[in-house]
Amino acid sequence: MIVLAQTKNPNPEDFPSEINGLRMTRQRREVLATLLAERDHPTANDVFLRAQKRMPTISLATVYNCLEALVSHNLVKQVNFDRDSSRYCPNLSDHCHFQDESSGKIHDIGFKDGVNLTDLLDLPEGTQINHLEISLKGTFGKS
Repeated sequence: MIVLAQTKNPNPEDFPSEINGLRMTRQRREVLATLLAERDHPTANDVFLRAQKRMPTISLATVYNCLEALVSHNLVKQVNFDRDSSRYCPNLSDHCHFQDESSGKIHDIGFKDGVNLTDLLDLPEGTQINHLEISLKGTFGKS
C-alpha cells in the first residue's frame, strides 16, 4: 500500500485501485497525484490546470467531483480562508494553516513535539476532538 503522506512526485498508476473505501478512477488518481506533487494548497482551478498537462481530457467539473470524493474519504483536507476559494491539502497529520497576507501563500505549521491540544485549550473532561482546523493569518517569518 502506498503511503500518501510520504509520497513525492507520485505516479498515478502506482496508486491502489481503492483507498479508504474510494474506488480510484484514472481521474481521481491524477487529481491525487497532482495534490501530492506540489503541496502548495492549490485551488480546484490550480489542480485542473496542473492535471490537464498529463490528462488533457479532464474537465473542471471532473476535478471538482474528484476533490469532493477525496475530501469525503479523508484523503485530503479542504482548507478555507474567509471568502477565498477553497484550497486542498494532502497533509493529513494534525497541523494548522498559516496564510501569509503579503503573498497569499498558505503554509502547513506543525505542533511542537510533546504539545497536546489539552495543554492549550480548557476543554471539559471527556471531550473528544474528531476534527482539527486551526487557521492563522499574518506575515510569515523566514527561518
